[in-house]
Amino acid sequence: MVMDDAWTQTSGFDQRETEGLVSVRVGPQTFGVPVLSVQDVIAPVRIDRVPRAPDEVAGSLNLRGRIVTAIDMPRRLGMPPRAGGQPHMSVIVERSGELYALQVDDVGDVLWLPSGERETAPITLSSEWRALCDGLYRLDGELMLVLNIENVLTLCGGPSGNA
Repeated sequence: MVMDDAWTQTSGFDQRETEGLVSVRVGPQTFGVPVLSVQDVIAPVRIDRVPRAPDEVAGSLNLRGRIVTAIDMPRRLGMPPRAGGQPHMSVIVERSGELYALQVDDVGDVLWLPSGERETAPITLSSEWRALCDGLYRLDGELMLVLNIENVLTLCGGPSGNA
């Protein structure tokens, strides 16, 4: 512990007071995915539809021999669907031993932000988004909403009629 304190004093970086977030874009909005939740980031791969899955489930994909459930983040967030053929990336997260691919429009940098600067989600944010977010950070010219992965992966939509 002494070495950690010495390193903090010389570097000015204290893990206990910072939060690591992978910045992603879904539509025009920037979100932060807690870096400790992220297992991998992958380019588009073939996704197989899953019959009678909730609408937010884009399907499943194979990642190094493991079946991964793909979550359509625009749909999960109630945003307009991504145009066909529009490029996307998948952020792989884990919950209870299962892997999920959050399909986002773009993946940015890992940001290490002071935990004390995180603000609560404003009351003007829709109740659906407030349920999926743990707060926000003010970045240069935009707000980054911090996703609560547990809540994002709690799918409440019924199965779609498109089997």
